[in-house]
Amino acid sequence: MFREYILDVRIVECTSPSGDTVYRFEAPQHCGLTFDNADHAELYADVFFDVNGFQEAGTGKRGVPPTIIQAGRDTLVAYFLTQPNTDVYWAASFYGEKPEKIQRYVSRVQKRAEGIRQGAKERGIE
Repeated sequence: MFREYILDVRIVECTSPSGDTVYRFEAPQHCGLTFDNADHAELYADVFFDVNGFQEAGTGKRGVPPTIIQAGRDTLVAYFLTQPNTDVYWAASFYGEKPEKIQRYVSRVQKRAEGIRQGAKERGIE
């Protein structure tokens, strides 16, 4: 186990068939997703909590779940940054913004997700 969240959401540290360490995001009623780096897995979990969960099944390889699109630019940017071959510079170029602004978008999502998790814990939701 790498990190456990509320509501049975977790990131599990695993070994890939090639022997590399990978991080698998798991949540009830979610198909699960594996990331090459822990930061991407944690950001994905933050996006998941920011939008109260979502499903990627049925969106295709390059599709974005509608819930994420509807959540706003900061959530969409954070989601993009969890995808392979996407970094702050790509997102900045895509949106015509400076990398610092992209980092602020991500920070807002992370803060909201932490607030959601903390609020749930305070209400006794585990």
